[in-house]
Amino acid sequence: MKLYTQKLTFSSPESIRPMDEAGGFPIRPGMFDVNGAMALPFGVNFTIHTHSGTSCQLLLFHRGEEEPYAILPFPDSYKIGDVYSMIVFGLNIEDFEYAYQIDGPYDPKKGLLFNKNNIILDPYAMAIAGQRIWGQKKKGSYHARVVKDIFDWGRMPQSTRDMSDLIIYELHVRGFTRHPSSGVRHPGTFAGLKEKIPYLKELGINAVELMPVFEFDESINSREVDGQTLLEYWGYNTVSFFAPNTSYNSTDEYNREGTELKELIKALHDNGIEVILDVVFNHTAEGNENGPVFCFKGLDNKVYYMLTPEGNYYNFSGCGNTLNCNHPIVQQMILECLRYWTVNYRVDGFRFDLASILGRNENGSPMNNPPLLRSLAYDPLLSNVKLIAEAWDAGGMYQVGRFPASKRWSEWNGRYRDSMRAYLKGENWEAWTAAWSICGSGDLYGGMDPDYAGNYAGYDACVNFLTCHDGFTLYDLYAYNEKHNESNGWNNTDGANDNRSWNCGAEGNTNDPEVLNLRFRMIRNAAAVLLCSRGTPMFLAGDEFGNTQFGNNNSYCHDNEISWLDWSLLDKNRDLFEFFKFMIAYRQKHPVIRKRLPDAVCGVDPIHAHNLNADDTNIPRDARTIGISFVGYDTLKQRDDMIFISVNTHWEHVSISLPRLPKTGRWYLSVDTSGDENGRFFYSESEERPIFGNYVMRPRTVAIFTMKPY
Repeated sequence: MKLYTQKLTFSSPESIRPMDEAGGFPIRPGMFDVNGAMALPFGVNFTIHTHSGTSCQLLLFHRGEEEPYAILPFPDSYKIGDVYSMIVFGLNIEDFEYAYQIDGPYDPKKGLLFNKNNIILDPYAMAIAGQRIWGQKKKGSYHARVVKDIFDWGRMPQSTRDMSDLIIYELHVRGFTRHPSSGVRHPGTFAGLKEKIPYLKELGINAVELMPVFEFDESINSREVDGQTLLEYWGYNTVSFFAPNTSYNSTDEYNREGTELKELIKALHDNGIEVILDVVFNHTAEGNENGPVFCFKGLDNKVYYMLTPEGNYYNFSGCGNTLNCNHPIVQQMILECLRYWTVNYRVDGFRFDLASILGRNENGSPMNNPPLLRSLAYDPLLSNVKLIAEAWDAGGMYQVGRFPASKRWSEWNGRYRDSMRAYLKGENWEAWTAAWSICGSGDLYGGMDPDYAGNYAGYDACVNFLTCHDGFTLYDLYAYNEKHNESNGWNNTDGANDNRSWNCGAEGNTNDPEVLNLRFRMIRNAAAVLLCSRGTPMFLAGDEFGNTQFGNNNSYCHDNEISWLDWSLLDKNRDLFEFFKFMIAYRQKHPVIRKRLPDAVCGVDPIHAHNLNADDTNIPRDARTIGISFVGYDTLKQRDDMIFISVNTHWEHVSISLPRLPKTGRWYLSVDTSGDENGRFFYSESEERPIFGNYVMRPRTVAIFTMKPY
């Protein structure tokens, strides 16, 4: 299939002539190996396939109308195998929308749902009509539009950054700038996000992970709760995998859909920021047996979805249906989709929601060597693209550390989140797991000893995070003991119960200065540890200035102040922003944090875990204070790079000794999250304080030390 190479030219269009007539239009057999609809100099090529369907007809609609103005049946001779293809001459792509009707057998117990009256959306559609206005309830059926791609990427090279060199910033396109405090001209849009690029550069991140931007219908399950309209705000119910979400556009883009998103991606690339898309191939918006029929159900229900022997939907996604990812047809569609976004949108990576589903067989059982994952791992066009798995699903499969084809894939490290949340708030029995996590989770991704790096390639496999869209913000993690999801309308039964959070002495909003000081120290602790851990760090947009969701840990349905970033907090909590900014720069300055370097000239071992006395590298299983040292030779600076991070989760002062250094170096204090007498939490390279002998750490504090040569 060649969807991703759509810019074809014809040296002699006169040689391609009509052969038949349908619906009042001249037609001829089309290009069977080009899925979807493609504009040609003399018309449009339409291609669609169905395995069990018995006939197909193309419907043409005037813009915004529900009744077709033309119906064009595909002649039998316009079918090869399961593929229908037809060129329709004389069509101006700006004058129409299109859809299909497919006839075939109807037998729900066998998974067959054909109905010749259903309006079926092209699964390869590059733009969906009627979705432009955010929150406006969909009227009638889904129609597609033909897109003419005229965007010029120039000589933009593909990024070659290692995964471990990324600092990922997860954000929701609408929520990032929708709040009035964002100060952008185009709030809640791709253009609004583009306006914030100077802010992203100042912060220092080099990758954004965009929550779903494929076309979704936010109003599909809308409801009223306490006078508030709740929507499918996050975007995880996909309507079309090849089309951008047009409600994120600041202007209409009839038949040029995707241009504003491409302009955003190009601007991000021009500023050194990679783009990772959160993609949802585990289910679609068609739901369960009671859900609508608008695409795959009416095209080939038993091909595209996992079905029980009775014809019902397996629900490993928790959203009503499960995409049958390892069926060859679905596998081909997913592969073409990722190629399309890689080539036509120059996307740098993909994060796969509930990715364990991608490794299930058609009957739902786990596969040892899933063909889809192998295909994605070895596809030539995707060879430099980052592939990130959320290595679990709603059916109970949990594969963190053992995701199939893991040598090519990275994983959201759910264990890092859980163990570090617990340890940082004082659950000292997590000490060993916390040490492993800071060192790069070698027990999950490489089998190394915690005090010896060995030949370990896991740093590119491990995405470390403490917060993401799903759960508490970092501020809320230290402001609430319990979730507060009452406004979601489910009596606070939704959302995770195991949050490993701590309110620091008061639930929610407080003016108590001691509580507030402790909360922000805990946030700094979390940021310092995350950005000094081996692997790839990721944090949620707004964490860097204390954004809150008011205790809601499942804000999927809120298009309001619960989910929008409140940019006024940036001024209020500027010290926190500056701390994040420093830690990001510190990580970038010290490659030894990110990966294994050549052995240090000084002869110190490359990695160690340390007890209170750093000479003791056997930490107790229940240690309240742990230290980690990273050592290596920085070939660019031509000197040893050595840092030591100490994490004191105890509620009392502790005295620590630092690792011994060769006579040519000395330890300097770079970070102390409890602050000094002047309220400073970090020191620039010229201001770092030399440390002689032991160092006394205050309660619940993280300190970072840097070795400097004499």
